Amino acid sequence: NNFVDLNIGDLVVHYQHGIGRFRGLQKIKAGGGLKDHLVIEYDRNEKLYVPVTAMHLVQKYIAFHAAKPKLYRLGNKEWQRVKARTRKGIAKLAWELLGLQAVRLASIGFKFSADTEWQADFEKTFPYLETPDQIKTTTEVKLDMESPKPMDRLLCGDVGYGKTEVAMRAAIKAVMDNKQVAYRVPTASLAEQQYQ
Repeated sequence: NNFVDLNIGDLVVHYQHGIGRFRGLQKIKAGGGLKDHLVIEYDRNEKLYVPVTAMHLVQKYIAFHAAKPKLYRLGNKEWQRVKARTRKGIAKLAWELLGLQAVRLASIGFKFSADTEWQADFEKTFPYLETPDQIKTTTEVKLDMESPKPMDRLLCGDVGYGKTEVAMRAAIKAVMDNKQVAYRVPTASLAEQQYQ
């Protein structure tokens, strides 16, 4: 799958050698026959031939910024230094996340009340038959809200799968305990749907 959208000239990352430019496939004599190899060009026109049996070490380069990266040199220790710095950064971030999670687990959040009659009346106005996933998720969200622990839940799903209804049920539960609810949505049509 890594090579489905890979075109000649695309940047790739080899786990052991760093960023290079994919130059296509080439058959090379190896092991008593011709075998396909990926050709990766590095700085100073150095070439690395990666057997297709080792292509799991190569991935297409994907970046979230416009700046083009430099090509690495084969045999240079710079890529190893970059990987070591990255490992340290990831480990630091992991410890920070663990610390944050520990603080959250040790703290006390607002414990919402059990469902009210108005909550039940509101939920009866839903014009569709709830899916099993909606029922399960709504129950889990309400249990989270009724727990003294700070809530930590992400609800995601495709368009039209009922996330808004789950959110509205959580909103009315919050309002019933005199809390304000704010929504931030990516489109005006979704904001209009939630308003309705």
